[in-house]
Amino acid sequence: MPSHPLDPSSGRPRSAADSLSRRLMLQRSALSVGGIALSSSIASTIAGCVAAGAAAPIANSRAAPAAARARSGKLGKLQILQIGVGGSIAPADRSELSHHPDVEFAGLCDVDATALALASSEYPAAFTCVDYREAFVKHLDKFDAVLVCTPDHNHAVPMMTALRAGKHLYGQKPLVQQLEEVKAMRNAIAATPDLVTQVGNQRMGPHGRQDAVEILRSGVLGKAVAAYVWVDGPPNEGSYYFYYGGLKDPIQPPANINWPLWLGCAMDAPCREGLIGRTWRSSWDYGTGQLGDWCTHLLDILYYAYDLPSPMAVLSDTRYPSDFYHAQQVQSVLSYSVSGEKFAHSVYPVHYSDKGQFPSRASLGLPAGVFESTGTLAVCEGGVLYVTPGGDVEVWIDGKPVDWRQLPGVRPTAERNHWHAWVDRIMGRDAFVQTPLAYGASLAEAGLLCAKAARFPGQELRWDLNSLTFTNHPEATKTIVRRQYRPGFELPYGSA
Repeated sequence: MPSHPLDPSSGRPRSAADSLSRRLMLQRSALSVGGIALSSSIASTIAGCVAAGAAAPIANSRAAPAAARARSGKLGKLQILQIGVGGSIAPADRSELSHHPDVEFAGLCDVDATALALASSEYPAAFTCVDYREAFVKHLDKFDAVLVCTPDHNHAVPMMTALRAGKHLYGQKPLVQQLEEVKAMRNAIAATPDLVTQVGNQRMGPHGRQDAVEILRSGVLGKAVAAYVWVDGPPNEGSYYFYYGGLKDPIQPPANINWPLWLGCAMDAPCREGLIGRTWRSSWDYGTGQLGDWCTHLLDILYYAYDLPSPMAVLSDTRYPSDFYHAQQVQSVLSYSVSGEKFAHSVYPVHYSDKGQFPSRASLGLPAGVFESTGTLAVCEGGVLYVTPGGDVEVWIDGKPVDWRQLPGVRPTAERNHWHAWVDRIMGRDAFVQTPLAYGASLAEAGLLCAKAARFPGQELRWDLNSLTFTNHPEATKTIVRRQYRPGFELPYGSA
């Protein structure tokens, strides 16, 4: 596996046990959210439980497979807690993992009583809870790993809670919803290097997209010049995942939804039509828009091939600046400061757009034709590579299509089960985990920068991840980097 550009040893916080215990012991007064009262005694209990888990996290499977198996639960199987069991991807993740012979679902958690009851009927032996924090208070010794499939705004806090408790983690994409959370997640990764992590990026399991990475990494097309990435949609109004124009009117929360816990780390706000289910993605407060939703599946090729650093700047333009919703008709440019033999210049630009806004083929020296509505295109000094989300690869050299399978120096790839590789690695087998959290955080950072910069259309923002600032734009730093977290749902790892 290639090294990642992020340095996992930088910004290391104090020990997980000390930090969490200190913060929870300060919260002496009872906190009630969604009917769960975390009194001072329960706060002390969770602090002690997490301290015990963090003091001896499950060892990295490559380093100590015997230790991993010793902590893998009854009958030697990996016991998983799933946080977020309904919606679109959660049942699919659960199904894929449950087909691994070494997996059992020990716990299920969801704010939707209907979804929770349905999942519980499939796994009657699993404990259930509505508030994920209860699982870490009452059931910490019953699970070894955590699967998080919540709406985007509630990704970071439960994921970092799991890491702090010494649990292996599979987290759905995009890994985080705020730019501040990118750095906080890096701190969490640095503090828990022995845990096996994976981000939901199942499109990298089959050959095609892996082949694209190997072609670019081999250097057979020459030095990297630029990239163009585009995604279809979102539609102007409603769809399966997006609901532009339909989220503003407040409604009473459905009877099966614990609305305060649905909000989770977000501050109090009314329930709105369309938020419950899947279409929260178009909301500025809870989703990441089309660019954030797809960044992990489209930009990954470039990050794997070139180990891109944090972007130094972003410029987003749009006809419809974001307000209550994420923007549409966005054209963004991410600029990366790069060096070395992989790159033709000292700055590597990545163009990222929605609404199927693909580049001119003629301007790239390509023959007439039509790109699919979603794709990734890498321009190199000696050729151009194009890959679809489904893994169809095309390569042109001197403007002519070539059989990339005949290119010299391109290593063959091996198809893998994205979900099972994570389990196998935990269980001590020599499995390759394609998208650990370090990559997931970087991919989320890129998508968030493009989506959030659309609040300042036509203004190039100079980004510094270490200081969490746009160095040339105080207003952007003030408004699109952080959120205010509800008491009791603060980030388990800070972004300092």
